[in-house]
Amino acid sequence: MTSKIMISLISLTAALALSGCSGDNNEEANQSEKPQEETNEMSEHDMESMEESEESEQMEDMDHSSMNQSPDGEIPEGLEESVDPAFPVGSKAIIRADHMEGMNGAEATIVGAYDTTVYTVSYTPTNGGEPVTNHKWVIHEELEGAGEEPFKQGDEVTINANHMEGMQGATATIDSAEETTVYMVDYISTTGVEVTNHKWLTESELSPE
Repeated sequence: MTSKIMISLISLTAALALSGCSGDNNEEANQSEKPQEETNEMSEHDMESMEESEESEQMEDMDHSSMNQSPDGEIPEGLEESVDPAFPVGSKAIIRADHMEGMNGAEATIVGAYDTTVYTVSYTPTNGGEPVTNHKWVIHEELEGAGEEPFKQGDEVTINANHMEGMQGATATIDSAEETTVYMVDYISTTGVEVTNHKWLTESELSPE
């Protein structure tokens, strides 16, 4: 009888020992899995951050690289200066247009004011880019064959300006025409980009400080 009790006790002790080992192994397995899960989460977070950064850089390229500024301030032949513009050369104004990112709300310095006919145009860039519709602005003196009479809505013209890549030499359709004063301006965009001799802003796109 005593032997049976001893055998039972030994069996129970062995079972408890095995159970303890199994529990320890499970805890070690769980602990070894957790760092891997945390590592995967950090990796996914880092990837999302990188993707957002790349998208931001692409957006900046889209907003700025397609625009060709004119740091030399070259003026088309035949363009006449405005005698009494609402915003004289050297004065300040607030831009109320969004031709480029960071333009709307920026403070501008007027560097030129001219009386002309200003057009919105639609065209297909010569570099194979996507068609552009209602581009603001091209002025009368920037169109080939421009005479004394302004072009009319629907007229087909050739652009002799390079405000954007693929614009020079492109065939365009006049979407609208308006006789007004246009301005060339310097400004620092609300995103911190310095722009000189931007062409063009109309009088209605500027307001006093």
